[in-house]
Amino acid sequence: MKILLAFSLLLGLTFISCKKSSSNHNQTNQETKKEITNKPLTDSLIVYQTENLIVNRLSNHIYEHISYLNTDDFGKATCNGMLVINENKGIVFDTPTDDKSSLELINFVTNVLKSEIIGLIPTHFHKDCVGGITEFENHNIQTYASKQTIELLKTNGQEFSEPIKDFDNSLTLDIGNKKVYAEYFGEGHTKDNVVGYFPEDKAVFGGCLIKEIDASKGYLGDANIKEWSETVERVKLKYPNAKIVIPGHGKWGGTELFDYTIKLFE
Repeated sequence: MKILLAFSLLLGLTFISCKKSSSNHNQTNQETKKEITNKPLTDSLIVYQTENLIVNRLSNHIYEHISYLNTDDFGKATCNGMLVINENKGIVFDTPTDDKSSLELINFVTNVLKSEIIGLIPTHFHKDCVGGITEFENHNIQTYASKQTIELLKTNGQEFSEPIKDFDNSLTLDIGNKKVYAEYFGEGHTKDNVVGYFPEDKAVFGGCLIKEIDASKGYLGDANIKEWSETVERVKLKYPNAKIVIPGHGKWGGTELFDYTIKLFE
């Protein structure tokens, strides 16, 4: 009788221990799953690729689009832009370099991501930012640009079939239940270069104001070299905890791109 009682007690303790272990295991799995879901991807994931356009997924809401521009000084250059998606709405920073690649991006967002592009923000007036603007206009996508950018585009002969909504030094747009920002920090690559930001994923689109690691100074025809470092210092001060920093050309990274650009132009 004593042996049977002891065996029953041991069996009960074993069951309780296993149940507690299973509960802890499930809780750990849920916490791990939550952590992975909320964590930005450490490496970009190619979700679209043709000879004209590449789209990389960098986080839950952030995509990098890459297109190509043939240049006299730098050959075939890769040109980056940022796409923010939230609640089936999208905002694009910088067009791909031409209408063909821009149409591919619009179709990708519409047909693959099942989302609607509700705004385009060129970060400055060069072709690698506005080369496909006609295609966006053809799809009735609203363009937002700084007053400086609009003036420089007109000076360089750019015509618009649809009105552009202008802003002075900063812009805030709703994208579903989140917000996207564009802000002017000062001169650098051009006198009008602005920076994009999506707080949810701590993602900064620096455009051509920000350089990839080991990049050269690049095209300086419209640059303010004396002000460039100080301008990027202000960007770094505003976004010290950025997790994703996308330059106008080359590999994306983190805040080390701010530091590299500052040092490059000191």
